[in-house]
Formats: sequence, structure tokens, C-alpha cells
Amino acid sequence: MSDSSTPAVDEQAPTRTRDSIPRATTWNRLGEIPHLGLIIALVLLAVVGLVTVPDTFATASNLVSVLSLAATIGVITVGATFVIIGGGIDLSVGAVMALASVWATTLATQSFGPFVMIICALLVGTGAGLVNGLLISYGRMVPFIATLAMLVAARGLAQRMSDRKTQLIQQGNQVIVDMSTTRVLGLPVLVYIFAVVVVLGWLLLNRTTFGRRTYAVGGNPEAARLAGIDVRRHTVLLYALSGLCCGIAAVLIMARTTTGSSTHGDLYELDAIAAVIIGGTLLTGGRGTIIGSILGLLIFTVITNLFILNGLNTADQLIAKGLIIVVAVLLQRRSLTSRT
Repeated sequence: MSDSSTPAVDEQAPTRTRDSIPRATTWNRLGEIPHLGLIIALVLLAVVGLVTVPDTFATASNLVSVLSLAATIGVITVGATFVIIGGGIDLSVGAVMALASVWATTLATQSFGPFVMIICALLVGTGAGLVNGLLISYGRMVPFIATLAMLVAARGLAQRMSDRKTQLIQQGNQVIVDMSTTRVLGLPVLVYIFAVVVVLGWLLLNRTTFGRRTYAVGGNPEAARLAGIDVRRHTVLLYALSGLCCGIAAVLIMARTTTGSSTHGDLYELDAIAAVIIGGTLLTGGRGTIIGSILGLLIFTVITNLFILNGLNTADQLIAKGLIIVVAVLLQRRSLTSRT
């Protein structure tokens, strides 16, 4: 007699063996590499450069030029990444950077020396970011409107302070200029400052409670509030961080140009936001990486460099950037749709 508690086994049913379980293909493994598409795009751009302008693209001086150009916008991009992951947007970064550079290069500020100039730029940037954060968090203004107002106001204040004139850094404050001219292992000091900001930004976003809260606030503010996160205070801190990055960028552009000007940072906000989007950060918040944003920035910077080296029209360069942004957003939407 058979034991009724033992289920009957269909002898003809196929059994799953180790060989019958699908194995990950090489393509699937490649797809798991973070930011593979961005890396491939950079490689392809490098190939285009080597083919079209081989004598100038692959030179050390051109590499330094690309990294120096990327450094200023790159620092702003780090701050923009935090804000966008947190569910916000900051349109004022270019104008705030200009205001910080002008305030730091007035004759009154320069009379106190280079270190006071640097502190002044950092404080002005952070202060403007705090104003943005307070208006958005406690004034309940839409981030787009609040930062747009700051963009207009900061640019206007910079023009008023400088009387629309370019302010030169005086001889006694050569320490700031040395950031651009002094080289360590072939690279200017400002590139190392950019690298330090990227590393610190990555650590803050990925290894601290602040970073986890940033993802939580951007992904679902109400759920974050119910979990005990002070969403309004955290939002203020995010915009203050973005303003601090603008202050650092102001110091870098002062070093590169030896000036403070109300025209500094024109359209930098668009370049920074575009780099963040290209890097895979969702405009709705809750997802993104510092490394992705920096790769997106490098793609834009190399494209600009290639257009300059090939003597192509600036208008065509803007069209190309616009197309890249559209494609990136469409790919994001497709990725989200496939996941749901």
C-alpha cells in the first residue's frame, strides 16, 4: 500500500537540472556595469576626436583644457545632483556664482587678502542657497519660481555691484590665480579641487544618513515625513549645499579668468542640469548618482571641445546638446515604463 501523505510524482514531468537553468550571457553581464552607456559615449567621442583632429585632440594641453573647463561647471553639477535627487531644481546656480565672484573681487574685499576673498565667495554662495531653501521649504514656493527669482535678482545685484565692469584680481591676491597656473603632476590645482569636491559629494550621498535622506525626500516626501525626516529642514540644507558649490565654483572661475564679473556663469545652470539628466538622475527625484552626473558633464565638455577644435558653429553645438538632452529624457521614460 502506498502512503497517502506522499504526493504522486509524474514520471514524465521534466525535471530542472543545472544545465537547464538559463545562465547569464555576456551581454547581460555587460548591462550590469554602472554607467556603461555613458562610458561608451565618451569612448566614441574620443574616437571622433582622434579621427577628425588627431594632431590637437590627443595632446596633454588639450586634456588639461577639457578638465579645467569641466572643473568649474563640475562643482556646480555636484550641488545640482543633490538638489535634483531631492526632488528640486535650481536655476540660479550660474547667477549665484557670478554674484559670489563679483562680491569677492570688490576692492573692499580684496583689501583683506585672498583667504577672505575665498571665504566671502563661499558665504555668498551658501547664503543665496539658504534663501532659496527657505523660500521653497517655509515660503512654500515652487522651486522653479523661487530659483528663477534668485537667478534674476543675483544677476542684477552682481551687475549693480560691479557697475557692469570686469573686476581684476589685484597683484597681492596671486594665491587665487595660482590655483589655475600651478600644476601638480601636469594638472592645475583647480582640477584637484574639483576632484576633492566630487569625492566628498560621493561620500556624502552614498555613505551618510544625509544621502539616504536625500533619496527618501526625493522619492516620496510624504513617506519621508512619516518616517521622521524633517523634509523642510533637509530641503533647506540641499539648497545651501548647492549654493556652497556655487561659491567654490566662483573661486575656480576667478582663478581661471583672474576676474570677477556679472557675466560669469551665463547658462551654467542649463549645462549643470543637462549633465545631471544625461547622467541618469530623474527630474522627479529619488534616483541618481554623482558619478553619472560627472560622466554626463564630461560628455558635454568633450562635445564642446570637439566643436571648437573642428571650427564648427556654436549654434550647431547647442542643437547637438539639445538633441542629447531629449534622447536622455526619452530613454529615462522608457526605462521607467519597462520597470513598471
